Amino acid sequence: MSEVNTGPRVGGWTRFVTARPRLSLLVALVITALAVFAGSGVADRMGSGGWEDPDAESTYATKALEREFPASQPNLLLLVDSGRLSVDDPAVAAEAGRLSDRLMAEKGVTGVGSYWQTKAPALRAEDGREALIAARIEGDEKTAAEVLDRIAPEFRGAQGPVEVSVGGPIAVRHEMQSIIQEDLLRAELIALPVTLVLLVMVFGSAVAALLPLGLGIVAILGTNAVLRGITELTDVSVFAQNLTTALGLGLAVDYALFIVRRFREELAEGAEVRDAVGVTLRTAGRTVLFSALTVAVSLAAMLVFPQYFLRSFAYAGIAVVLLAAAAALILLPAALILLGHRVNALDLRRLLRRRRPSGAADRSTAAGASAEQGAGWGRTAALVMRRAPLFAFATTAGLVLLGLPFLGAQFGTADHRQLPSGAESRVVQENIRDGFPGSPSGGLEVFAETAATPAEYADYRSRISGLPGVLRVDGPVTSGEHAYFTVLAKGEAVGEDAQRVVREIRAEPAAFDTSVTGSAAVLVDSKDSIADRLPWAAAIIVVVTLLLVFLLTGSVLIPVQAVVLNALSLTAMFGAVVWVFQDGHLSGLLSFTATGDIETTLPVLMFCVAFGLSMDYGVFLLSRIKEEYDRGGDHEQAVAFGLRRTGGLITAAAVILAVVMVGIGTSRVTNTKMLGLGIALAVIMDAMVVRSLLVPAVMKLTGKATWWAPAPLRRFHERFGLSEGESKPAAEGHAEPPARDRDTVGV
Repeated sequence: MSEVNTGPRVGGWTRFVTARPRLSLLVALVITALAVFAGSGVADRMGSGGWEDPDAESTYATKALEREFPASQPNLLLLVDSGRLSVDDPAVAAEAGRLSDRLMAEKGVTGVGSYWQTKAPALRAEDGREALIAARIEGDEKTAAEVLDRIAPEFRGAQGPVEVSVGGPIAVRHEMQSIIQEDLLRAELIALPVTLVLLVMVFGSAVAALLPLGLGIVAILGTNAVLRGITELTDVSVFAQNLTTALGLGLAVDYALFIVRRFREELAEGAEVRDAVGVTLRTAGRTVLFSALTVAVSLAAMLVFPQYFLRSFAYAGIAVVLLAAAAALILLPAALILLGHRVNALDLRRLLRRRRPSGAADRSTAAGASAEQGAGWGRTAALVMRRAPLFAFATTAGLVLLGLPFLGAQFGTADHRQLPSGAESRVVQENIRDGFPGSPSGGLEVFAETAATPAEYADYRSRISGLPGVLRVDGPVTSGEHAYFTVLAKGEAVGEDAQRVVREIRAEPAAFDTSVTGSAAVLVDSKDSIADRLPWAAAIIVVVTLLLVFLLTGSVLIPVQAVVLNALSLTAMFGAVVWVFQDGHLSGLLSFTATGDIETTLPVLMFCVAFGLSMDYGVFLLSRIKEEYDRGGDHEQAVAFGLRRTGGLITAAAVILAVVMVGIGTSRVTNTKMLGLGIALAVIMDAMVVRSLLVPAVMKLTGKATWWAPAPLRRFHERFGLSEGESKPAAEGHAEPPARDRDTVGV
């Protein structure tokens, strides 16, 4: 009955889409051209930070120190190398003074200080050959990046008797942003031709293979335009462009595979072109729309987090998913109407096959290969269901075992070690770490406000000096009613000891208001912020997934299975992230530096993206199983039928998406590498293990109870539910014979 209710609406949409196909494509071409113009330069307006909570105590303290004590928060460091001379040599000191004066005269630069001015030991290398000039570039990320672009070339390189290198937090972020842009271009140049080759192998026809690429390009360009508009309203992370490329290509391929395959099968059954498009939209089109909603919801869950790094992926993800679906449901049908039977033109697979006496023989060979492939998936389903307990236990145990390393996950912050080893800003930071007695931009800062007496300051300093894990306390440095202390903790700057010191300082009473910042404080606040909001994000994903899968299937059990199995499919990804990127296995092969921890926001991002993609494949499989179950009522036959019809499709889509994600994973920035390779692994595990083995095994074990729902929910589904299939139910005599394997054509 749900199909009867939804049929007229889809029919109206079909008439709207197919009425003027040339006009639809022309309008799309114009809009795409405008998107190219609107989205140009979007990367230059993006930021490379966003890991901190803007409402956290550490963020407040950082802004207050920037305002009241600019020199306390240097974000630009000039590493002055005197070569064979000592940094105390008069010629070196004179040149350093000129560099400081020039830097102080630059617009947008404040708080300039140097070893030669202060003689602070922390600003002089232990070997006496290097020293630092520290300063702060004012403004937000975009403004500071513009200032750095302007002044860095003037100071970098040989300056009289010294050699100057540019570093500091602002230089690290800026270099990271530049490398990400370069790597993204390279990833696109890798992914596009490889994707085209794979699509030709899947479709056979070069014409059909070009359609998904066209949809992907439209989705990517459109999303860039959307992100360009969002940058006018809020901060957007440059990392989000990687997701735009990956999902733009990946989902366009998914949706186009599903729609073009259905269209070609209808043509093969003798339907007219417009009728074939109509049936395709009423069946595969519904599933594509439903799938897009599930993916968009998973990505939208990141909006509950305050960090703009995570929110940026939600902006990009929602936009690219909806644009990919819109292109598949509007532009693709228009193109199929104009192409008609020519969608099968330029069959490049003929070059790899033996020559046959006639074209009919070629078609017979292709059909036979497709039927054999479909039969292969059918045999797989039969084997799995005959040994359902064994397959269910073995795959579940294997996935849990692969995820065990994640129990040892340690969370940290992104730093200069994300960059390749030869990056200038990383070299500067490592020289400071290894050769200087203390970090001029490290440690913890305690900002004090409201008036206090010297005795009260002294008492507070004495008490925090006595805390376990505190190495030294400097200060206070005062200005009016404000002051700050610098606290050096034992161990790593963001290690467990430093984090414990942050919490102890915050718990220490004082006669004035205090707030703590520094790398360890930012990490503590970020972890607390994510922990507070993670249940809300998970609840949104789970509740909406349960509802959408229920609307698709009408079952109470299948939505629960979908959530549990989707989560289980991600265990290998999370285990690999810890084993490879935290613990450093394969670091030489993959060319990155293991830091001993994982950036705090990255597991949240990877979960939302991978869970959404897993649901994408799950919807494709469940829609076919539900269609066959409604037709024949045989549970086991429906499961085998669904896997036979979609197994090749899901595998092909997963391999292509994995190729795109591996292209992203070739990045020289560790977090981007982790994102690309991790999601590629999750996609492959989901398609080849969960969908092919675990889902049919579990559905065999649950039997007909799989489709149970209480009477009120059944009535709700009959009224509001959605499913793939024709608008008339099988009881009216419009069902096709279940033995027909049309969906294997071309896959």
